[in-house]
Amino acid sequence: MKQSDHGLAGFFNTIMAILRKGYSSWYVPIVTKIADTQRDPFQVLIATIISLRTKDDVTAAASERLFGLARTPERMARLSEHAIRTAIFPAGFYKTKARTIISVCAKLESQYNGRVPDTLEELLAFKGVGRKTANLVLGEGFGIPAICVDTHVHRISNRFGVVHTKTPEETEFALREILPKKHWIRYNTFLVAFGQNVCKPISPLCSACRVRKYCKRVNVTRAR
Repeated sequence: MKQSDHGLAGFFNTIMAILRKGYSSWYVPIVTKIADTQRDPFQVLIATIISLRTKDDVTAAASERLFGLARTPERMARLSEHAIRTAIFPAGFYKTKARTIISVCAKLESQYNGRVPDTLEELLAFKGVGRKTANLVLGEGFGIPAICVDTHVHRISNRFGVVHTKTPEETEFALREILPKKHWIRYNTFLVAFGQNVCKPISPLCSACRVRKYCKRVNVTRAR
């Protein structure tokens, strides 16, 4: 269903208000916890790299072990690849991620004096950093409006019926046109928690969903 820009703004304002109320009772992803407690762009960056294709409980434990060894690019760059591998195991692709982390830390030290850059273009220039990671660092690490689209945001935005896209990147650019900027940072935060706890990929918990009456439930064939 096509909605006017005014109607979409109202829709997003409504669901964000509802999700904000439910958020406190849901399990919160580790990257968001780190951002909320530390507000450290470097820790957000590294934790996000670890989190790719990895369950959140594994990411949480791996991040804690790694940050127990080093919390700055300078110190982390001095760790051996073996030490980083050991710390983040069994995160998915932990060997590749260990190499990426070393490369990222080395570049931060050599080109940015140990500080994480705060522009999308600069972040995307780091090997192993894609749009999802870069936008999450901007939003959660720096508080700069950015739309981070992972599988949850992509799936739920299409399920709502506000976008009709095939990839997360397409979803990001579609949301840039319709999502009020004041919601850009928290849209990911709320939808990831919502997607993990309620709006699951298969058989979502529609009977317990507080936004059900606003959702088009696109491609939902089975629900609880």
